[in-house]
Amino acid sequence: MGNKTISHHVLLKFLFGVAVCVYSIVPAFAQAPTEAPLVIAREGYLFAGGHYNQTIPGNPMSGQIYAEFQIPENPTHTYPIIMVPGGGQTGTNFTQTPDGRAGWAQFFLRQGYTVYVVDQVGRGKSPYWGEIYGQATPAHLEFVEQRFVAPEKYNLWPQAHLHTQWPGGGAPGDAVFDAFYATQVPMIADFTQQQILNRDALVDLLEKIGPAILLTHSQAGAYNWPVADARPDLVKAIVAVEPQGPPGHNVDFVGAPSYFQELSDGPSAAGRSAKQKAYGLGDVPLTYVPAVTSDAPLSLVREDHGEKPEFVRCWRQREPARQLVRLKNVPILILTSEASFYATYDHCTAAYLEQAGVPNTHLRLENLGIHGNGHMMMLEKNNKVVAGVIADWLEKTLPKSSETNRIH
Repeated sequence: MGNKTISHHVLLKFLFGVAVCVYSIVPAFAQAPTEAPLVIAREGYLFAGGHYNQTIPGNPMSGQIYAEFQIPENPTHTYPIIMVPGGGQTGTNFTQTPDGRAGWAQFFLRQGYTVYVVDQVGRGKSPYWGEIYGQATPAHLEFVEQRFVAPEKYNLWPQAHLHTQWPGGGAPGDAVFDAFYATQVPMIADFTQQQILNRDALVDLLEKIGPAILLTHSQAGAYNWPVADARPDLVKAIVAVEPQGPPGHNVDFVGAPSYFQELSDGPSAAGRSAKQKAYGLGDVPLTYVPAVTSDAPLSLVREDHGEKPEFVRCWRQREPARQLVRLKNVPILILTSEASFYATYDHCTAAYLEQAGVPNTHLRLENLGIHGNGHMMMLEKNNKVVAGVIADWLEKTLPKSSETNRIH
């Protein structure tokens, strides 16, 4: 072989060099996790809701949601968790963080829950039909930076400067930011239509799989109330992670010194609707006693002063308050982070429910010693710690069981 022979020592050096080069081009967030393997007994997907639509050629299916499920090897809880992402998001919010760590879906699977992760109607694996759903709202880079990733750079609300938990650099060009922004999708622009379509699809999902826990985030929080109102027997608990709000009228943020533009009269600079939410918590019907009708609408009044200087002024019903009788027996957790724009008004949602006869638990992370989180807490550095707060509340609220849930 002569000089064509490659020594064992040289070959090992070469292979080691190749390995180093390969390792160096693999992003840190793509490297192997340190947790033990997650053992799944069964996984799959289903679609819920929807109908053959005869308004356009071909009669496509519209109004359906996609839900993927996983059942752990040893389920220990009676009810599965349905996870519904917020505005402009898909189920990827719960299946992985943008820096590659496990998401809330995996956390709760390890806790022994069956987990369903949903794509809202017209998003992700739930197809979008422009001819049916109308205009779509695209992702907006500045909005994502201001509200989700780097609110501390803008200080549009009093708590924004407290944000410290985002896992990356917080600007375009940073690998984690880019990975997150790639997940942003268009959504149906008409918010009332969103509520109607997703209410109907989520109710159908519950009717297919049986009783479940509904975990929603942000814009999807508007669906909690009409879904539970329609099927209180199937919604065993609501985990409302910064649910869409506040009740009554929307709020915009304009920075110091006033911070809040409370919308009660005209439209905002961002184009958000200033009209009163017809049913207080949203714009789709809820079962109030006495009933809300076109002849007897809700009458709302606004606080003269916020509960704290850094809080918005809440809208509540004029007394005597109508009661949300179908929601009163559903356990409800409202979870709020320290630095989110929702920190300014989630207490309004809690108070509105209480006044309407609906007990609920409102937990602020900073009061539990958990600091620095923003609105996207399920993606942030301490996402497991936040998930643990939810798990603890569920443990105290709902019974355990080894029975599995039926899957259609």
